[in-house]
Amino acid sequence: MEIKDLQARQGNVEIVATVKDISEPREFEKFGKTGKVANATIADESGQIKLTLWNEQIDQVKLGNRIHIKNGYVGEWQSELQLSTGKFGSLEVLEGEESPSETTETTETPSTEETSTTEEVTPEEPTVEEEIIEEPVEEKPESTEEEKLE
Repeated sequence: MEIKDLQARQGNVEIVATVKDISEPREFEKFGKTGKVANATIADESGQIKLTLWNEQIDQVKLGNRIHIKNGYVGEWQSELQLSTGKFGSLEVLEGEESPSETTETTETPSTEETSTTEEVTPEEPTVEEEIIEEPVEEKPESTEEEKLE
């Protein structure tokens, strides 16, 4: 799959691209939980797209890295397409200027003594719950026995 083929609200995106730019991370708080978010620009030979990085992904990805997005989701913000790993996707660093040997994704950096096998770990998007706003429903009073008989 290439960047030029991506469309808004598209899921199950699998793409390999190079990180061209990373914005300064922003901290946010939602429903009492804090998190970090940053935007990156990634590109392949067909074009470029914004990539939303959450929490640990921000520290994992460096300028110049080649990354592999699996099961990503394309959203749209202010008429601009944005790619994200969403709740079910993953981001893997393949190679790059600063970490050429990093080929797996982890949420914590284990020491070599702690693990002897390479295992891919899927990052979790920040646990930010969406606020559901329901329209008020006008309740009708229940019928009395006399009204039911009429």
